[in-house]
Amino acid sequence: MTPNLSTPSESQYLNCIRCGLCLSVCPSYREYLSETASPRGRVALTRKGLEGELELSPNLIEQMYGCFACMACNEACPVGIRPADLALEMRQVQEQIRPAGWKQTLFGGLIPKPGRMELATLPLRLYEMTGLRRLVHAFSLLKLMPAQIRDMEAMLPRLPQRPLRQVLPVVTPAKSENRCRVGFFLGCAQSLMFAQESAATVRVMARNGCTVVTPKETVCCGMPAAGYGRQDLVREQAQHNIALFERSNVEIIVTDCATCGSTLKEYGKLLAEDPAWTERAASFSKKVRDVSEFLASIPLEKPQGRIEGRVTYHDPCHLRRGQGVWKQPRALLKMIDGLEFVELPEADWCCGSAGSQLITHYETSLKVLSRKMDNIEGTQAEYIASGCPGCQMHLNVGIRQRGLDVKVVHPIELLDRAYNGKKDS
Repeated sequence: MTPNLSTPSESQYLNCIRCGLCLSVCPSYREYLSETASPRGRVALTRKGLEGELELSPNLIEQMYGCFACMACNEACPVGIRPADLALEMRQVQEQIRPAGWKQTLFGGLIPKPGRMELATLPLRLYEMTGLRRLVHAFSLLKLMPAQIRDMEAMLPRLPQRPLRQVLPVVTPAKSENRCRVGFFLGCAQSLMFAQESAATVRVMARNGCTVVTPKETVCCGMPAAGYGRQDLVREQAQHNIALFERSNVEIIVTDCATCGSTLKEYGKLLAEDPAWTERAASFSKKVRDVSEFLASIPLEKPQGRIEGRVTYHDPCHLRRGQGVWKQPRALLKMIDGLEFVELPEADWCCGSAGSQLITHYETSLKVLSRKMDNIEGTQAEYIASGCPGCQMHLNVGIRQRGLDVKVVHPIELLDRAYNGKKDS
Protein backbone atom coordinates (compact mmCIF):
# COMPACT_ATOMS: atom_id res chain seq x y z
CA MET A 1 0.00 0.00 0.00
CA THR A 2 0.95 3.64 -0.42
CA PRO A 3 3.22 4.94 2.39
CA ASN A 4 1.50 7.25 4.92
CA LEU A 5 -1.88 5.95 3.83
CA SER A 6 -4.62 6.72 6.35
CA THR A 7 -6.31 3.38 7.10
CA PRO A 8 -8.56 1.90 9.79
CA SER A 9 -6.69 0.63 12.84
CA GLU A 10 -6.41 -3.10 13.56
CA SER A 11 -8.67 -2.73 16.60
CA GLN A 12 -11.52 -1.76 14.29
CA TYR A 13 -11.62 -5.12 12.50
CA LEU A 14 -9.53 -7.77 14.32
CA ASN A 15 -12.03 -8.52 17.08
CA CYS A 16 -14.86 -9.74 14.86
CA ILE A 17 -16.01 -13.11 16.30
CA ARG A 18 -18.08 -13.99 13.20
CA CYS A 19 -21.18 -14.57 15.31
CA GLY A 20 -23.51 -13.47 12.51
CA LEU A 21 -25.77 -11.21 14.57
CA CYS A 22 -25.17 -8.44 12.05
CA LEU A 23 -26.59 -10.57 9.23
CA SER A 24 -30.13 -10.44 10.59
CA VAL A 25 -30.26 -6.65 10.51
CA CYS A 26 -28.44 -5.92 7.23
CA PRO A 27 -30.65 -4.80 4.31
CA SER A 28 -28.23 -5.89 1.58
CA TYR A 29 -27.58 -9.31 3.12
CA ARG A 30 -31.31 -9.87 3.57
CA GLU A 31 -31.84 -9.38 -0.17
CA TYR A 32 -28.91 -11.43 -1.51
CA LEU A 33 -27.90 -13.83 1.30
CA SER A 34 -24.32 -13.39 0.12
CA GLU A 35 -21.45 -13.17 2.59
CA THR A 36 -19.76 -10.39 0.61
CA ALA A 37 -22.99 -8.38 0.85
CA SER A 38 -22.97 -8.66 4.64
CA PRO A 39 -21.34 -6.61 7.40
CA ARG A 40 -19.34 -9.64 8.51
CA GLY A 41 -18.11 -10.15 4.96
CA ARG A 42 -17.09 -6.51 4.62
CA VAL A 43 -15.11 -6.73 7.85
CA ALA A 44 -13.30 -9.81 6.51
CA LEU A 45 -12.59 -8.08 3.19
CA THR A 46 -11.28 -5.05 5.04
CA ARG A 47 -8.88 -7.17 7.09
CA LYS A 48 -7.58 -9.17 4.12
CA GLY A 49 -7.22 -6.05 2.01
CA LEU A 50 -5.31 -4.08 4.62
CA GLU A 51 -3.11 -7.05 5.55
CA GLY A 52 -2.16 -7.62 1.91
CA GLU A 53 -3.95 -10.92 1.30
CA LEU A 54 -6.30 -9.30 -1.19
CA GLU A 55 -5.69 -6.48 -3.63
CA LEU A 56 -7.55 -3.27 -2.79
CA SER A 57 -9.22 -3.52 -6.18
CA PRO A 58 -12.25 -1.60 -7.45
CA ASN A 59 -14.26 -4.84 -7.06
CA LEU A 60 -13.35 -5.11 -3.38
CA ILE A 61 -14.18 -1.47 -2.73
CA GLU A 62 -17.47 -1.90 -4.61
CA GLN A 63 -18.55 -4.20 -1.78
CA MET A 64 -18.05 -1.24 0.55
CA TYR A 65 -20.26 0.95 -1.64
CA GLY A 66 -22.95 -1.72 -1.48
CA CYS A 67 -23.33 -0.93 2.22
CA PHE A 68 -26.33 1.29 2.99
CA ALA A 69 -24.53 2.78 6.02
CA CYS A 70 -27.75 2.32 8.02
CA MET A 71 -25.68 1.49 11.12
CA ALA A 72 -27.90 -1.41 12.16
CA CYS A 73 -24.85 -3.68 12.22
CA ASN A 74 -22.97 -1.22 14.44
CA GLU A 75 -25.82 -1.47 16.93
CA ALA A 76 -26.05 -5.27 16.76
CA CYS A 77 -22.37 -6.16 17.15
CA PRO A 78 -21.69 -7.63 20.64
CA VAL A 79 -17.95 -6.84 20.59
CA GLY A 80 -18.10 -3.26 19.32
CA ILE A 81 -17.07 -3.73 15.70
CA ARG A 82 -18.66 -0.99 13.57
CA PRO A 83 -18.90 -2.49 10.08
CA ALA A 84 -20.83 0.45 8.61
CA ASP A 85 -18.09 2.85 9.72
CA LEU A 86 -15.45 0.51 8.29
CA ALA A 87 -17.17 0.51 4.91
CA LEU A 88 -17.03 4.32 4.81
CA GLU A 89 -13.38 4.31 5.86
CA MET A 90 -12.48 1.83 3.13
CA ARG A 91 -14.03 4.16 0.58
CA GLN A 92 -11.62 6.79 1.91
CA VAL A 93 -8.72 4.34 1.48
CA GLN A 94 -9.66 3.92 -2.19
CA GLU A 95 -9.69 7.68 -2.73
CA GLN A 96 -6.16 7.92 -1.39
CA ILE A 97 -4.96 5.16 -3.74
CA ARG A 98 -7.02 5.96 -6.84
CA PRO A 99 -8.51 9.45 -6.48
CA ALA A 100 -11.43 10.18 -8.79
CA GLY A 101 -11.41 13.66 -10.32
CA TRP A 102 -15.19 13.84 -10.62
CA LYS A 103 -15.54 13.57 -6.82
CA GLN A 104 -13.43 16.70 -6.35
CA THR A 105 -15.63 18.50 -8.89
CA LEU A 106 -18.90 17.32 -7.35
CA PHE A 107 -18.14 17.32 -3.63
CA GLY A 108 -15.58 20.11 -3.63
CA GLY A 109 -16.71 22.43 -6.42
CA LEU A 110 -20.50 22.07 -6.60
CA ILE A 111 -22.29 20.69 -3.55
CA PRO A 112 -20.60 22.95 -0.94
CA LYS A 113 -21.28 26.06 -3.05
CA PRO A 114 -24.89 27.17 -2.37
CA GLY A 115 -25.04 29.54 -5.34
CA ARG A 116 -23.81 26.89 -7.76
CA MET A 117 -26.27 24.35 -6.38
CA GLU A 118 -29.12 26.79 -6.85
CA LEU A 119 -28.07 27.33 -10.46
CA ALA A 120 -27.61 23.60 -11.09
CA THR A 121 -31.10 22.80 -9.81
CA LEU A 122 -32.79 25.68 -11.67
CA PRO A 123 -33.93 23.35 -14.51
CA LEU A 124 -35.79 21.24 -11.93
CA ARG A 125 -37.59 24.28 -10.55
CA LEU A 126 -38.49 25.41 -14.09
CA TYR A 127 -39.80 21.90 -14.78
CA GLU A 128 -42.21 22.47 -11.88
CA MET A 129 -42.96 26.19 -12.31
CA THR A 130 -43.71 26.16 -16.05
CA GLY A 131 -46.28 23.39 -15.73
CA LEU A 132 -44.15 21.02 -17.77
CA ARG A 133 -44.15 18.45 -15.00
CA ARG A 134 -47.94 18.50 -14.85
CA LEU A 135 -48.14 17.96 -18.61
CA VAL A 136 -45.61 15.11 -18.49
CA HIS A 137 -47.81 13.33 -15.98
CA ALA A 138 -51.10 14.22 -17.68
CA PHE A 139 -49.95 12.67 -20.95
CA SER A 140 -48.14 9.76 -19.29
CA LEU A 141 -44.91 10.70 -21.07
CA LEU A 142 -42.83 9.11 -18.33
CA LYS A 143 -43.92 5.70 -19.62
CA LEU A 144 -41.61 6.33 -22.55
CA MET A 145 -38.62 6.65 -20.20
CA PRO A 146 -36.48 3.88 -18.67
CA ALA A 147 -37.74 2.69 -15.29
CA GLN A 148 -34.83 4.22 -13.39
CA ILE A 149 -35.48 7.66 -14.92
CA ARG A 150 -39.17 7.37 -13.98
CA ASP A 151 -38.25 6.54 -10.40
CA MET A 152 -35.75 9.37 -10.17
CA GLU A 153 -38.47 11.77 -11.33
CA ALA A 154 -40.84 10.32 -8.74
CA MET A 155 -38.32 11.22 -6.03
CA LEU A 156 -38.83 14.93 -6.63
CA PRO A 157 -41.19 16.65 -4.19
CA ARG A 158 -43.17 19.71 -5.20
CA LEU A 159 -40.30 22.10 -5.79
CA PRO A 160 -40.29 25.69 -4.46
CA GLN A 161 -40.17 28.64 -6.86
CA ARG A 162 -37.08 29.96 -5.09
CA PRO A 163 -34.58 28.27 -2.77
CA LEU A 164 -35.40 29.02 0.84
CA ARG A 165 -31.91 30.47 1.37
CA GLN A 166 -32.93 33.38 -0.84
CA VAL A 167 -36.13 34.25 1.00
CA LEU A 168 -35.74 33.24 4.65
CA PRO A 169 -34.69 36.18 6.90
CA VAL A 170 -31.37 35.91 8.68
CA VAL A 171 -33.16 36.69 11.94
CA THR A 172 -36.72 35.57 12.65
CA PRO A 173 -37.91 37.12 15.95
CA ALA A 174 -39.77 35.13 18.57
CA LYS A 175 -43.56 35.48 18.33
CA SER A 176 -43.98 35.26 22.08
CA GLU A 177 -41.72 35.91 25.07
CA ASN A 178 -38.15 35.29 23.90
CA ARG A 179 -36.73 32.21 25.64
CA CYS A 180 -33.59 31.50 23.64
CA ARG A 181 -31.54 32.40 20.59
CA VAL A 182 -31.41 29.44 18.23
CA GLY A 183 -29.20 28.94 15.20
CA PHE A 184 -30.89 27.15 12.32
CA PHE A 185 -28.71 25.03 10.04
CA LEU A 186 -30.48 25.17 6.66
CA GLY A 187 -29.52 22.04 4.76
CA CYS A 188 -28.94 21.86 1.00
CA ALA A 189 -31.89 19.60 0.21
CA GLN A 190 -34.12 21.50 2.60
CA SER A 191 -33.39 24.82 0.91
CA LEU A 192 -33.57 23.53 -2.66
CA MET A 193 -36.35 20.92 -2.51
CA PHE A 194 -38.12 20.98 0.85
CA ALA A 195 -38.37 24.72 1.48
CA GLN A 196 -41.88 24.42 2.93
CA GLU A 197 -40.59 22.08 5.64
CA SER A 198 -37.78 24.32 6.82
CA ALA A 199 -40.01 27.41 6.66
CA ALA A 200 -42.42 25.50 8.92
CA THR A 201 -39.55 24.62 11.26
CA VAL A 202 -38.62 28.28 11.67
CA ARG A 203 -42.28 29.28 12.23
CA VAL A 204 -42.79 26.61 14.89
CA MET A 205 -39.64 27.61 16.79
CA ALA A 206 -40.52 31.31 16.61
CA ARG A 207 -44.04 30.56 17.82
CA ASN A 208 -42.57 28.82 20.84
CA GLY A 209 -40.40 31.68 22.02
CA CYS A 210 -37.23 31.28 19.94
CA THR A 211 -35.36 33.97 18.08
CA VAL A 212 -34.12 32.03 15.07
CA VAL A 213 -30.85 32.95 13.34
CA THR A 214 -30.31 31.38 9.91
CA PRO A 215 -26.83 32.09 8.52
CA LYS A 216 -27.05 32.19 4.73
CA GLU A 217 -23.44 31.15 4.16
CA THR A 218 -23.75 27.61 5.54
CA VAL A 219 -22.34 24.95 3.25
CA CYS A 220 -23.09 21.24 2.95
CA CYS A 221 -22.78 19.38 6.26
CA GLY A 222 -20.28 17.03 4.62
CA MET A 223 -22.13 13.72 4.50
CA PRO A 224 -22.15 13.39 0.68
CA ALA A 225 -18.37 13.82 0.58
CA ALA A 226 -17.96 11.40 3.50
CA GLY A 227 -20.06 8.80 1.71
CA TYR A 228 -17.70 8.91 -1.24
CA GLY A 229 -14.45 8.79 0.70
CA ARG A 230 -13.48 12.47 0.73
CA GLN A 231 -12.95 13.13 4.43
CA ASP A 232 -10.57 15.96 3.54
CA LEU A 233 -13.49 17.88 2.05
CA VAL A 234 -15.69 17.08 5.05
CA ARG A 235 -13.11 18.69 7.33
CA GLU A 236 -13.04 21.83 5.16
CA GLN A 237 -16.82 22.09 5.23
CA ALA A 238 -16.92 21.47 8.98
CA GLN A 239 -14.42 24.25 9.67
CA HIS A 240 -16.42 26.69 7.55
CA ASN A 241 -19.70 25.90 9.32
CA ILE A 242 -18.17 25.99 12.80
CA ALA A 243 -16.62 29.44 12.21
CA LEU A 244 -19.88 30.72 10.74
CA PHE A 245 -22.02 29.73 13.71
CA GLU A 246 -19.44 31.02 16.18
CA ARG A 247 -20.10 34.49 14.76
CA SER A 248 -23.85 34.00 15.14
CA ASN A 249 -23.67 33.86 18.94
CA VAL A 250 -26.38 31.21 19.40
CA GLU A 251 -27.09 28.90 22.33
CA ILE A 252 -28.39 25.93 20.34
CA ILE A 253 -28.02 24.85 16.69
CA VAL A 254 -31.10 23.16 15.25
CA THR A 255 -31.51 21.24 12.01
CA ASP A 256 -34.57 19.56 10.53
CA CYS A 257 -32.52 17.14 8.41
CA ALA A 258 -31.57 13.86 10.10
CA THR A 259 -28.47 13.40 7.95
CA CYS A 260 -27.23 16.93 8.60
CA GLY A 261 -27.81 16.55 12.34
CA SER A 262 -25.93 13.27 12.54
CA THR A 263 -22.97 14.73 10.65
CA LEU A 264 -22.87 18.03 12.57
CA LYS A 265 -22.81 16.12 15.85
CA GLU A 266 -19.70 14.29 14.59
CA TYR A 267 -17.66 17.45 13.95
CA GLY A 268 -16.10 17.18 17.40
CA LYS A 269 -14.85 13.67 16.64
CA LEU A 270 -13.84 14.57 13.09
CA LEU A 271 -11.56 17.42 14.18
CA ALA A 272 -10.47 15.98 17.52
CA GLU A 273 -6.83 15.62 16.44
CA ASP A 274 -6.54 19.12 14.97
CA PRO A 275 -5.28 21.35 17.83
CA ALA A 276 -6.61 24.50 16.18
CA TRP A 277 -10.13 23.08 15.98
CA THR A 278 -10.47 20.51 18.78
CA GLU A 279 -12.27 22.70 21.31
CA ARG A 280 -14.19 24.72 18.74
CA ALA A 281 -15.55 21.59 17.04
CA ALA A 282 -16.47 19.93 20.32
CA SER A 283 -18.32 23.08 21.46
CA PHE A 284 -20.18 23.27 18.16
CA SER A 285 -21.29 19.62 18.20
CA LYS A 286 -22.56 19.88 21.78
CA LYS A 287 -24.99 22.58 20.64
CA VAL A 288 -26.53 20.60 17.77
CA ARG A 289 -30.09 19.28 18.13
CA ASP A 290 -32.58 17.74 15.77
CA VAL A 291 -35.68 19.91 15.64
CA SER A 292 -37.86 17.25 17.28
CA GLU A 293 -35.23 16.74 19.97
CA PHE A 294 -35.10 20.48 20.62
CA LEU A 295 -38.86 21.04 20.68
CA ALA A 296 -39.29 18.17 23.12
CA SER A 297 -36.85 19.91 25.49
CA ILE A 298 -38.72 23.25 25.76
CA PRO A 299 -42.21 24.25 26.95
CA LEU A 300 -44.26 23.62 23.82
CA GLU A 301 -47.60 25.22 23.06
CA LYS A 302 -50.25 22.63 22.25
CA PRO A 303 -51.71 23.19 18.76
CA GLN A 304 -55.36 24.25 18.74
CA GLY A 305 -56.08 23.13 15.18
CA ARG A 306 -57.05 19.63 14.11
CA ILE A 307 -55.80 17.37 11.34
CA GLU A 308 -58.08 14.46 10.60
CA GLY A 309 -56.31 11.36 9.39
CA ARG A 310 -54.02 8.48 10.21
CA VAL A 311 -50.25 8.94 10.35
CA THR A 312 -47.33 6.58 10.72
CA TYR A 313 -43.64 7.34 11.16
CA HIS A 314 -40.49 6.01 9.47
CA ASP A 315 -37.27 6.37 11.49
CA PRO A 316 -34.38 7.78 9.44
CA CYS A 317 -31.24 5.76 10.18
CA HIS A 318 -29.24 8.93 10.84
CA LEU A 319 -31.81 10.08 13.37
CA ARG A 320 -32.61 6.91 15.31
CA ARG A 321 -29.19 5.24 15.25
CA GLY A 322 -26.98 8.19 14.43
CA GLN A 323 -28.48 10.46 17.10
CA GLY A 324 -30.60 8.23 19.32
CA VAL A 325 -33.68 10.34 18.59
CA TRP A 326 -36.90 8.42 18.00
CA LYS A 327 -39.41 9.06 20.80
CA GLN A 328 -39.54 12.83 20.24
CA PRO A 329 -40.97 12.88 16.66
CA ARG A 330 -43.69 10.47 17.72
CA ALA A 331 -44.54 12.63 20.73
CA LEU A 332 -44.92 15.69 18.49
CA LEU A 333 -47.29 13.85 16.17
CA LYS A 334 -49.37 12.63 19.11
CA MET A 335 -49.86 16.25 20.27
CA ILE A 336 -52.05 16.97 17.23
CA ASP A 337 -55.78 16.54 17.79
CA GLY A 338 -57.59 14.44 15.21
CA LEU A 339 -54.44 12.71 14.05
CA GLU A 340 -54.43 8.99 14.72
CA PHE A 341 -50.89 7.67 15.17
CA VAL A 342 -50.21 4.07 14.20
CA GLU A 343 -46.80 2.52 14.71
CA LEU A 344 -45.05 1.29 11.57
CA PRO A 345 -43.75 -2.29 11.72
CA GLU A 346 -39.96 -2.30 11.33
CA ALA A 347 -40.02 1.50 11.55
CA ASP A 348 -36.25 1.59 11.99
CA TRP A 349 -35.48 -0.68 9.02
CA CYS A 350 -33.64 1.21 6.26
CA CYS A 351 -35.89 2.45 3.43
CA GLY A 352 -33.18 1.85 0.81
CA SER A 353 -32.26 5.44 0.04
CA ALA A 354 -28.82 5.82 1.68
CA GLY A 355 -28.42 9.09 -0.22
CA SER A 356 -27.74 7.97 -3.77
CA GLN A 357 -28.44 4.22 -3.83
CA LEU A 358 -31.37 4.62 -6.23
CA ILE A 359 -28.82 5.93 -8.72
CA THR A 360 -25.81 3.75 -7.96
CA HIS A 361 -27.45 0.47 -6.81
CA TYR A 362 -30.87 0.73 -8.37
CA GLU A 363 -32.17 -2.83 -8.08
CA THR A 364 -30.98 -3.33 -4.50
CA SER A 365 -32.42 0.01 -3.47
CA LEU A 366 -35.86 -0.95 -4.79
CA LYS A 367 -35.73 -4.36 -3.15
CA VAL A 368 -35.14 -2.76 0.24
CA LEU A 369 -37.83 -0.15 -0.45
CA SER A 370 -40.37 -2.88 -1.26
CA ARG A 371 -40.15 -4.26 2.27
CA LYS A 372 -40.74 -0.79 3.68
CA MET A 373 -43.74 -0.21 1.41
CA ASP A 374 -45.33 -3.52 2.42
CA ASN A 375 -45.26 -2.31 6.01
CA ILE A 376 -46.59 1.13 5.13
CA GLU A 377 -49.50 -0.35 3.19
CA GLY A 378 -50.36 -2.47 6.21
CA THR A 379 -50.86 0.60 8.40
CA GLN A 380 -53.46 2.11 6.01
CA ALA A 381 -51.99 5.49 6.90
CA GLU A 382 -52.80 8.65 4.96
CA TYR A 383 -49.52 10.29 6.02
CA ILE A 384 -46.05 8.84 6.33
CA ALA A 385 -43.88 11.19 8.38
CA SER A 386 -40.09 11.18 8.37
CA GLY A 387 -37.39 13.69 9.26
CA CYS A 388 -34.91 13.03 6.44
CA PRO A 389 -35.15 14.43 2.89
CA GLY A 390 -33.45 11.35 1.42
CA CYS A 391 -35.97 9.05 3.08
CA GLN A 392 -38.88 11.25 2.03
CA MET A 393 -37.78 11.27 -1.60
CA HIS A 394 -37.29 7.51 -1.62
CA LEU A 395 -40.67 6.87 0.00
CA ASN A 396 -42.24 8.99 -2.75
CA VAL A 397 -40.85 6.49 -5.28
CA GLY A 398 -42.57 3.60 -3.51
CA ILE A 399 -45.85 5.47 -3.24
CA ARG A 400 -45.79 6.34 -6.94
CA GLN A 401 -44.94 2.77 -7.93
CA ARG A 402 -47.83 1.34 -5.95
CA GLY A 403 -50.33 4.09 -6.68
CA LEU A 404 -51.00 4.79 -3.02
CA ASP A 405 -52.94 7.81 -1.76
CA VAL A 406 -50.39 8.64 0.93
CA LYS A 407 -48.63 11.94 1.57
CA VAL A 408 -45.00 12.00 2.69
CA VAL A 409 -44.41 14.78 5.22
CA HIS A 410 -41.96 16.03 7.82
CA PRO A 411 -43.47 15.82 11.34
CA ILE A 412 -42.92 19.56 11.77
CA GLU A 413 -45.08 20.26 8.71
CA LEU A 414 -48.07 18.65 10.42
CA LEU A 415 -47.35 20.47 13.67
CA ASP A 416 -47.17 23.78 11.80
CA ARG A 417 -50.48 23.10 10.04
CA ALA A 418 -52.12 22.33 13.36
CA TYR A 419 -50.82 25.57 14.86
CA ASN A 420 -52.27 27.48 11.94
CA GLY A 421 -55.53 25.55 11.89
CA LYS A 422 -54.93 24.54 8.27
CA LYS A 423 -56.42 21.44 6.78
CA ASP A 424 -54.50 19.42 4.21
CA SER A 425 -55.02 20.62 0.63
